[in-house]
Formats: sequence, C-alpha cells, structure tokens
Amino acid sequence: MDTKGIAAVAKSIRSLSIDAIQKAKSGHPGLPLGCAELAAILYGEVLKHNPADSKWADRDRFVLSAGHGSMLLYSILHLSGYKVSLDDIKNFRQVGSVCPGHPEFGWTDGVENTSGPLGQGIALAVGMALAESIEAAKFNTAEHKIVDHYTYALCGEGCLEEGVSSEASSFAGHNKLGKLIVFYDQNKISIDGSTDITFTEDIGKRYEAYGWQVLKGDMYDVEGLLKLIEEAKKCSDKPSLIMLKSVIGKFAPKQGTPVVHGEPLGEADVAETKKALGINPQEFFYVDPQALRYFEDKKAGFAKKEADWNKEFEAWAKENPELAKQWKASFDGTADGEAEDPVYEIGANVATRSASGDMINAMGLRYSCLVGGSADLKGSNKSGMKCDGGTYTPSNRAGRSIEYGIREFGMASEALGMCAHGGIRPFVATYLVFSDYMRPSIRLASIMKQPVIYDLTHDSIYVGEDGPTHQPIEQLSSLRAIPGVQVLRPGDAEETVAAWHIAMESKDHPVVLALTRQNVPVYEKEDKNWKETIKKGAYVVKNGGENPDVTVVATGSEVNMALDAAKKVSGKTVRVVSILDKNLFESDEKFMNEILGGAKRVIVAEAGCRCGWEGIATGRKDLFTIDRFGESGPGKNVAQALGFTADKLAELIEA
Repeated sequence: MDTKGIAAVAKSIRSLSIDAIQKAKSGHPGLPLGCAELAAILYGEVLKHNPADSKWADRDRFVLSAGHGSMLLYSILHLSGYKVSLDDIKNFRQVGSVCPGHPEFGWTDGVENTSGPLGQGIALAVGMALAESIEAAKFNTAEHKIVDHYTYALCGEGCLEEGVSSEASSFAGHNKLGKLIVFYDQNKISIDGSTDITFTEDIGKRYEAYGWQVLKGDMYDVEGLLKLIEEAKKCSDKPSLIMLKSVIGKFAPKQGTPVVHGEPLGEADVAETKKALGINPQEFFYVDPQALRYFEDKKAGFAKKEADWNKEFEAWAKENPELAKQWKASFDGTADGEAEDPVYEIGANVATRSASGDMINAMGLRYSCLVGGSADLKGSNKSGMKCDGGTYTPSNRAGRSIEYGIREFGMASEALGMCAHGGIRPFVATYLVFSDYMRPSIRLASIMKQPVIYDLTHDSIYVGEDGPTHQPIEQLSSLRAIPGVQVLRPGDAEETVAAWHIAMESKDHPVVLALTRQNVPVYEKEDKNWKETIKKGAYVVKNGGENPDVTVVATGSEVNMALDAAKKVSGKTVRVVSILDKNLFESDEKFMNEILGGAKRVIVAEAGCRCGWEGIATGRKDLFTIDRFGESGPGKNVAQALGFTADKLAELIEA
C-alpha cells in the first residue's frame, strides 16, 4: 500500500471539502475532515470499481448514509476519476450543480444512493447486499462467478439513532448478509453537543445482539483499517460493523466540537486548518499532485478488473444462454417468461387484494426479476408468490418471497436499495394505513426515480372490526401529494389486472396499489376500449347519455357504490367514471372534460378524506367523502354509521 499516496488523497479531500463549503457558505465540514482516510482507503485500496464505468454491474457499492458529509464523497469521486470535475466541486450546493447539498442518485456520477434523511442509507445498503445475494444464487454457476461484490456504508451516530437503522440491521443479521460492511464514524458529537446527552447505549453489544460481527479500530490507523476490512470480509455469515473512533472536524481549530459539524469553518479557521495540513492558506481547492499520481497509477488496475469480469461474463453467457437472457431482462426490467392474465366473470365477487395476488403470481412467471414480500401479512395481503422457489433464507438465497417481519420502514427502504442496485424489481406489501410508516422511503424512492411497487391492501373503512387505527382516511390523499408517486386504486378485479400492468411498465417512478379487503363485484364496462382508456387515468363505466345531468367519479370500491346509487336515481341521467389514477387524470384537461361529459354537476365518491378532490367536484357539497376517523364493527355497519352508503349517495345525486 502506498501510504504516502493515501495521505495525499486524505489531505486533498480535506482541502477540497473546506474550500467548497466555505465558498458555498453552507455545508458540513465535520465528517469530510474526520473521515478522509477511510474514503481514501476505500476508493484506492478496497473497492472493486472502475471510475471510468460507474454502472459496471459487479462493482462494489459504497453508500454514504450520513449524507450531510457529501463533500467527502464528491472529493473522492473527483480524485479517483469519476465524472466530477473541480469546477463541479467549486459549484457545490448551487442550483444545477452535480454536487448538491446531499448526494442524489442518478444525478452525480458514482453516487449510489440519495441520502440526507439519516438511517435510510443503512437500510438501502442492506437492500443492496440482499440483492447481491439473490442475484449470486440466481446467476452464478460452478464454472463462473459473475455476481460477487460487497456493499459498504458509512454512518454516524445520527444514523444509528434512527429507528429504520435498527429495523434494517436486525433484518440483515437475521439473514446473515455477510457481504455487508458498515463503518461507524464514532466521533461522539451531534449538532446539540456530545452524543452523551441522548445516546449512551453500547452499540457494539446492540449489533452483536442483531447477529453482526463487531470490530473496533481507529479512523486514522491506515494499516489497521485495511486489516479490519479484511477481517470483515472473511466473515461470510454475518454482516460487519466496524466502529472507528474519530475526531469530527479533524485538523480544524475547533475540532472535536459541535461547531464544526454543520456550518462553514469561516475564513480564519479555514486558513488555520490549511496550515495544520501543510497547505498554503492562500491556495484554494488545493489538490496534492501525489494524490493525482496515486489514482493515475490505479487507473489501469481498475480497468483490468472490469475487463477481466467482462471476459468471464462473455464465457458465462455463451455457456448459459437462458441465464444470459434472464440477466438482460432483469437489468432491463422486461419480461422473460409467459403467463396468462387471470380472467373474471362479470358479477363475480372478488376482493382487489385477491386479484392482485393472482397478478403477482402471473407477473412472477413473466418477470424473473420480480421479488417481493410483506410485513408479516403475506396471507392477509394475498402477496405470496407461488412461482418463487420458496422463501428467501440464508440457506435459500434463490427464494423470491421475502419475510420482512413487522418492519415497514425498513422493508420499504430495503426494497429501494434492491431497486437501486439493479437487476431486481421489488414489491412490498402491508396495509394501506401503515404506509405512514413507509412514507419517508416512498418519498425517497420518488426522488431517486425508482419503480418500487407498494402493494397496500385494506384500503378503507371497510376493514371494519379493526377500527379507526386500521381504517385509512387521509392516506390516499397523502400519497397522491408526493411528487412522482403513482397511486392506483382499481375498482374491481379487472381493473386490478390493468393496474399491475401499469405498475410493471413503470421505469422511473414508484407505484402504489390501493386494494380492498372486502369482495367487490366485477362490473360491466360500457367503454369497450376501457383497457386502453384507463391508461390515461380514468374511463367511463356507465355512460348516462351524451350530456348526463350528473357525473359521479369514484375510485376503488366506491365505483360499485356509484353504480348502485345510479340505479336508485330517477329523473336524472347519471354517468359513472372510474378513476384509477387521479393525478394522471387531472393532468390532461381535455381528456378530463371529455370523460366528465359536460355534466352540470360532478360528484366525487371516495372512502377517504376530501383533500385534493375540490378541483374535480362541482362544489364542496358534491364531495361524498369521509373526513373523520372510522368506527369498530363490521365494514357494512361502519359505513352505515358514517352515512357512507349507496342510498346516501343517491340522495346527494338527487339533491
């Protein structure tokens, strides 16, 4: 190991970081100053990667969970040869810069995850390690090992305080994800002071209890760091936590204090830090020439690793054409198998959760990349895969059904990590009301433009006896409010089939499926081209004439309610519209007006809060919604108690 080269890289990381943060008048210098050696070692000596090709499938992944320390990542990406220029670094935290305040996946070359919300990075790293293990079992043969990489992550105290890190770490230990290595930057400083004010538990014992290997060392012992990493890699049946004592803001005059955590050092302290580093205080954005030489000397070796893998891959593909076909389909997100869609008779009573279960198994046969599971609700969500080769376990890495346990936030974040890893299309399932636990991850999936599918059942007051804690009211509106999230609420089994097709065709955004617990009739659809029309977000189920008096737009189980109500109305023509995707429907005003049919009144029927529907209904009185928490009792009785029935809707239409 070139220790002088490593030292030069670490010095350059510190120099670039403090100058970029000072120029931006914003940022977090503490972590880049405190963890520079680790970044230098990882990108120079440890990672299997090729900066010339940041998308190499079998590269090691590095996840910066403590995303506020973004300048650490941008600096090492620049120095090691990724497409991050010195001008980019000088433009840190400015609009349009490839070096934003927190790392953004898909925006900056070499960045593996969007981070900032603490703790989620650990969960994403768990998902990436999970993906690696599944793909290794799926694609590796006795002759060729084409999936063989590690996932590394860097976290701080804040990450470990967040509950999602506990959920994910417990899952990782249970599943013996030995190719996951997490570094804990143990500087014992938070924004408000010493971590002792809130965080005094024994982290090592906690992680040992999760089933992790725990190693301890010094952030600045370069040779010791390499030995710890090698020890971690030897442990194949446990993930590893490497606890590294460090100094936040190392070399800064106020090192080791909260002051250096989250604001620029100030011109005077920048100058003093540079003096401590042996850099001319008047030289800005200094890069040690030895650091550049160090990575220039590494360039050929990086390229050779990928070239050797490419040769191995070509030999494997030639010998295993069917697996090669699956590989391409998996990473393209396309079908590589065949299965018929389920067919339902008009009038059949089928819960949309059950129809979704049918489609999960059909899609599982079509897409070998489809992997999914639930938060201990497989039977209730109807989310079990019968074509999966069993449940994923340490002894069955090829299983496509994942038991996440009651860890909704961790589950969603792990699925996002799998999706970002590539080669796997994940879905996760729970009750719609518990999407509240997953919301930060759903939001992050949208920011990252990842097509995770959320199979959310028990979508209304018709859950019944479980009562208001389990009856979603505000969740549909809340999810629709997240930019980029596609929320689909099918009205019957046939629409559920269409919804799954739409979900699987998504390439750049997450999709929510909101599904009924209760059976709902499959209804006749007067639009004979409805399977195409619905792709625009809505279609006409019952026409009601060219110029209907009233148009009722409904979602989910309320489409059947609207059809029943229309039958009870006399003296008025009533059009019934099923809205599968409200946001998409509203995005095309011409189409929306066409579907509404020029009716003088438009009534909205949805078993949830009115929020967001005001722009479609004619007026506030035409919102047939639920704006209070529910009751405990049989679903039909709850609806009766809340006045949410076809009879009441018919009265509104006639009013």
